[in-house]
Amino acid sequence: MFPKYFAIGAINAVLAIALGAFGAHGLEKQLSDHYLEVFETGVRYHMYSALGLMLISLFAKQMGTSKLALNGGRLILSGMIIFSGSLYVLSLTSFSKLGMITPIGGVAIIAGWICIITAALKKESN
Repeated sequence: MFPKYFAIGAINAVLAIALGAFGAHGLEKQLSDHYLEVFETGVRYHMYSALGLMLISLFAKQMGTSKLALNGGRLILSGMIIFSGSLYVLSLTSFSKLGMITPIGGVAIIAGWICIITAALKKESN
């Protein structure tokens, strides 16, 4: 799990930085303040999740990979794609119905972190 998820996290950190710069410099005059804020929210959670994946991979390297940690990483990655991706598309297209799937991504991220917490607590009790 370590090298793969660390690389995925690092790649997504690069993407979040690039998208953040694009939003700040390329979309500033193209989007309304509301949709620029929506885009920035997507970037912020994209970066949080990218860094989270990198931390999880370090945790897995230190403590050993468990099925819970692996599932937590998968949920966070999936949630990041759904949450941030839907916000990016929403802000660029103004297709408001897309906002209905954004919470699914948020729930996946939360569930992923709950898996990580549980894996850490199980490891501590062993």
